[in-house]
Amino acid sequence: MVTKPVDQYLVQAARQAWLDAGDERLLPLVDAHHHYWDPVRNPHPWLQRRPRIAFRYGDYEPICREFLPPHYDEAARDHLVVGHVTMEGEWDPADPSGEARWISALAAATGEPQAHAAQVWLDREDLAAVLAVYRALPLVRSVRHKPATLARAAHHEHFAAPGSMRCPRWRDGYARLAPAGLMFELQVPWWHFGEALELARDFPATTIVVNHAGLPAERDAASLAAWRRALALLADCANVVVKLSGIGVPGRRWTPELQRPVLDTLIDAFGTGRCLFASNFPVDGLCASFDEIASTFKVLTRRFTPAERLALACDNALRLYRLFPPCSPPQEALA
Repeated sequence: MVTKPVDQYLVQAARQAWLDAGDERLLPLVDAHHHYWDPVRNPHPWLQRRPRIAFRYGDYEPICREFLPPHYDEAARDHLVVGHVTMEGEWDPADPSGEARWISALAAATGEPQAHAAQVWLDREDLAAVLAVYRALPLVRSVRHKPATLARAAHHEHFAAPGSMRCPRWRDGYARLAPAGLMFELQVPWWHFGEALELARDFPATTIVVNHAGLPAERDAASLAAWRRALALLADCANVVVKLSGIGVPGRRWTPELQRPVLDTLIDAFGTGRCLFASNFPVDGLCASFDEIASTFKVLTRRFTPAERLALACDNALRLYRLFPPCSPPQEALA
């Protein structure tokens, strides 16, 4: 199955147009984390079964329907999205590679996405077989297995349950990612970042992409201070990057005022070279429109230079997810 890279000439022209004009409507975006799904035809249990599961954004009924390239294009119509990285959407785990095969067929038919983060189960017997499938699917650049976690009040420093980041079987599976050429998409609440730090240090050849900033949903001063301290641990590891996504707060409008403490902390901690714009659509659509998410990102990055804003908006994702064809590397500005 042929993987279509981003149109490098379109991207370079868009980058130059932005640098020449400085018009935020022209700022090219690579969306480093969003979903495509079709729960009518495909097995996504959490989108199909009733009663619905408990979810961090509350009632998610509005997203239990198909979300495909035309739906994304409509949502993002006011912004210039030049590249797409899709994230696994909890396809039936009995067929962990099924979604990646479906996404690859979708990409071959539509040109989107240009990269995919696939489902994996690091502690299962089928891991070797699943990784073999992914080696044959050039669209797959990373994988996600959400580790076992605890609620904040129950968490303790010695947590090492089966399926957690300290589980020997889980770590044995994780050790197979670097030889397979795959990054790891880490989605855990921030109070588990101490365990993630051990993972980053023990496996320096594997890039960890932190999903949704560690889920800093509690915005009181004490919780934000604790999140910042945990985040600083991971920021010291060169093999860790972070997505600027998934930071909605139920019942509160997604505004620059709400998100400034989070985005400023993330970019200051990781630098403009290790943060990536991402919409988490349609999931974050439960909290905000695509325009509110992208416009807030643009407002909160105005303090940076045009080149730094390009890095945050698109260049980091182009490089990290290898969205240019191997024979046509990006210009030196993207190095």
